[in-house]
Amino acid sequence: MNFELNLSIEELEKRTNKDYLIKKPMLEKDSKEYENLEQGDKEALKHLVKAAEYGNIIYMKQDNELNLPFKIFLEEEIKKGNKQAELTKILFDAQLGIIGIDSESAPVILLKNAKELDGKAFYPSDLSKEEFQNILIQMLKDGGKDEVAKILNQRSIVKREGKKLSAFDYTQEFKEEFNLIADELEKAAKTSSNKDFNEYLILQAKALRENNPMLDAQADKKWASLQDTPLEFTISREQYADLLTGSVIENEELKQLLEQNNITPVSKDSIGIRVGIVNKKGTEDLLKVKNYLPLMAENMPLKEKYEQNISSADDNLQTMVDVDIVSLRGDEGSYRGGITIAQNLPNNDKLSLTIGGGRRNVYHRQVRTNNSQEALERRKKRLDATLNKELHKYYNPEADHWFTIGHENVHSLGPKSGTEALGKYKNIIEENKADMGSLALLDCLKNAGVYTEEEKIQILVTFGANCFLKAKPKISQAHRVRTVMQAYFFIREGAISVNHDGVIDIDINKMIPAARKMLTEIIEVQLSQNFNRGEKFINDYFIWNKDIDAVSQKLKEIDKSLNGMIVTPLADYLITNS
Repeated sequence: MNFELNLSIEELEKRTNKDYLIKKPMLEKDSKEYENLEQGDKEALKHLVKAAEYGNIIYMKQDNELNLPFKIFLEEEIKKGNKQAELTKILFDAQLGIIGIDSESAPVILLKNAKELDGKAFYPSDLSKEEFQNILIQMLKDGGKDEVAKILNQRSIVKREGKKLSAFDYTQEFKEEFNLIADELEKAAKTSSNKDFNEYLILQAKALRENNPMLDAQADKKWASLQDTPLEFTISREQYADLLTGSVIENEELKQLLEQNNITPVSKDSIGIRVGIVNKKGTEDLLKVKNYLPLMAENMPLKEKYEQNISSADDNLQTMVDVDIVSLRGDEGSYRGGITIAQNLPNNDKLSLTIGGGRRNVYHRQVRTNNSQEALERRKKRLDATLNKELHKYYNPEADHWFTIGHENVHSLGPKSGTEALGKYKNIIEENKADMGSLALLDCLKNAGVYTEEEKIQILVTFGANCFLKAKPKISQAHRVRTVMQAYFFIREGAISVNHDGVIDIDINKMIPAARKMLTEIIEVQLSQNFNRGEKFINDYFIWNKDIDAVSQKLKEIDKSLNGMIVTPLADYLITNS
């Protein structure tokens, strides 16, 4: 298959230059973290890294049906000495696909005439939103309730069958890759030193081999209980990529038919895999916060109106680990405008939460910590250009980690069900909730002795300084959209101000009240279970005003970076030497 490359040599040389392509190095092959592992865990790590590579293939198949053929084409062209293909392959490997997005929210399209699809490759590429909705309406009228429920399930891949659509479970669609992953997990379980971890690997392997959601639930439940293990392995299943499934509730006739048939649409899961080594010291620091989860639950706004995952009396269903990252693959490792620094899983749509399972926070040490001279210089340049100099003493990169700890914990607080009704806005609103909860609960955590007054101020200032982007994001970028909404809201509330030179000032005393005000509104929106209410909330605050733009212009002046990529030296070494 022949393809036409989209980006010119000049554009590719720019985007792959070190000033424009930021590398995020994961664990080194000679790291003490790896050397200190028992031999059995070192052997297990080889198999886990191999499993992650197969997960990469699944993700690319879910993302775009042309990804793998295009990858093969690039590799063949590189053998012929095609420089344009060689540079294109660098960006392809970074964003794991033919279409990505850069740090200025511009599309990075590597294949000529390729188009971004709301349904990715979960759905037929020629299926429009309108046709999709009309087909489902007709199927429901014709008595196809069961098939529609499968189509709107997070596990399925959807294909055309005449004038109808049919759903295939991902264990069927990716049977070869899932079996290969399962093989590696079973091999890892034979050498790993931890009994609980091995039990999880066996459960996860079994879940990959069978079309049985309850097996996934059992594996998730075991994974979420893991606390004291040397190794980390996660198959993450998150729904940020699929924008087509949630669109069904925008059609009033279809929405009513779904309600009548008791069908709740759930967006498709993108497969990601994380492999790492648990950092004991970092994990001990995280666990200090765990004792205060009931206190946080008790201080959430409107708590009497909903049930949440963490009750005020029992927080046993939450584990936390800090992890030195060996490999991020698939949805975890696709660098599209950014990469996640932590996760709280399983999400509320997962079956494990209904059978007594809990949630688990995993923090990515290598993603959040970059103290290279180059990174330090970039940080100083940003602060000098955009933050009131009197506040520089409070800016602390470690405070961003403290904020993230709060963010991930708040994902376990607030309403635990019903948010699917918010459709394509669900993720933006949930991420907003986690951020605002992290700030709104700072005083109660400070009073409980978790943070000092100065550390609280550091969190507030660091958040405020980081609350600005280089460009207005697309609505599909949930994490970035919520950042713009917060900047606008805090400016409106007088907690943050921007002068005519694009320099940020922060009123410390107004930050927490503003956060609590926004958090309360967010929870009201979630409780409403109303799409139009969610859309209004987004439209009210997703506003790119002159103050936000002034800071963004400064950021563009001092930061040339457009793309990023993870680098995995230890993982590469283990694959080569296994």
